[in-house]
Amino acid sequence: MLKPIAPLLLSASILLGGNGVLGTLIALRGSLEGFDTVLVGLMGACYYLGFFAASFHSARLIRRTGHVRAFAALAAIGALVPLVMAMTPNPWVWLVMRVFSGFCFAALLMVVESWINEISKNDSRGRVLGVYRILDLLAVTGTQFLIPLVGEGGHEIFSVVSMMYCLSLVPVALSTRARPAAPENLKLDLGAIWRISPLACLTSLAIGLTNSAFRLVGPLYGLEIGLDTGAVVVFMTLGIVGGAALQYPLGYMSDKVGRRSTVLFSTFGAMLAAVFLSGQSAVLPVYIGAFAFGAFALPLYSLAAAHANDRAGIGQYVLVSAGLSFYFALGAVIGPYAASLVIEYFGAPAFFLYTCAVHATLCLVVIIRSLRRAAVPAERRSRFVGLLRTSPMFFRLARRFTRSRGRGK
Repeated sequence: MLKPIAPLLLSASILLGGNGVLGTLIALRGSLEGFDTVLVGLMGACYYLGFFAASFHSARLIRRTGHVRAFAALAAIGALVPLVMAMTPNPWVWLVMRVFSGFCFAALLMVVESWINEISKNDSRGRVLGVYRILDLLAVTGTQFLIPLVGEGGHEIFSVVSMMYCLSLVPVALSTRARPAAPENLKLDLGAIWRISPLACLTSLAIGLTNSAFRLVGPLYGLEIGLDTGAVVVFMTLGIVGGAALQYPLGYMSDKVGRRSTVLFSTFGAMLAAVFLSGQSAVLPVYIGAFAFGAFALPLYSLAAAHANDRAGIGQYVLVSAGLSFYFALGAVIGPYAASLVIEYFGAPAFFLYTCAVHATLCLVVIIRSLRRAAVPAERRSRFVGLLRTSPMFFRLARRFTRSRGRGK
């Protein structure tokens, strides 16, 4: 069943792995180059600025040139980014490169995911989603260890990332599958998505503020508390693995108990993990805290999307995707920069106090919304599906799966 889309899944895996290496490498290498902490945080903000722009403009590029040619052009630009960064260790050049990097990565995955969405069948869509999530976990976590293996101090690790972008083009270029229809442009109506679910919008904003900071500024936190490069990689990897570990248990809980109760539970868990991490510097407690933080914080986007889908009407699912992507990106543009300011002025332990403050505020929001609006009855809840923060096309793939499952009941 997976054979027809195996080339696309392989391309996505290579892309996810290369991008994951580059995200961690920016913070580690920036520290070695003597870049200001705030500048490193601003680089994270620039990445999500490009990511956000691609979410709403890359569909037009694909429609104009076709999937393969768009992928080839974007992969070429994406491969140039790490090479330029290696050749020009100037923070202002890196800021511009991070915008290009975010745009290229998001647009490349829109190509892959729109293709998968088009050719996957209803009877195999669940397996496609499962395999895709497993490949995401394996690619992002496994390739992280290339950093201590190759070393973050030379040009070689940037070359490895560049090679991964180039290699991702090969399976797509050699694929013999029929070309899918071009994706439609996403229409953004912030007022409509807010009316569907203010809680989902605010949750997406909050996790944009925190999860993006953890992903892109977290390595700086690790360096500041005395972890070496290998320990920083393990620290970041455990956060990702933790998110994967509790994604579906929390999703099952939200299906049975309720979305808002699960969002509150997960947010409170992330807050406690952040409080724990703010007072730790020894390696083992930091590892435990990273796993716990990722386990509770990373599934929140999927929970927010499930909550919004329960309240969305027929034909509003693309609107939900576009709206939640906007709110997440808005928080993600601000989050790394804000977190870097906190580290710069208050020290590394304050990094997780920042995330604690955001999650505590979200807990209060969940309680207020629970008092103001009745919960969706259990029989009207859609089936939970874990979402990747890649492109809006993954959201559509997930929606088609839940609809096909619903028709099969």
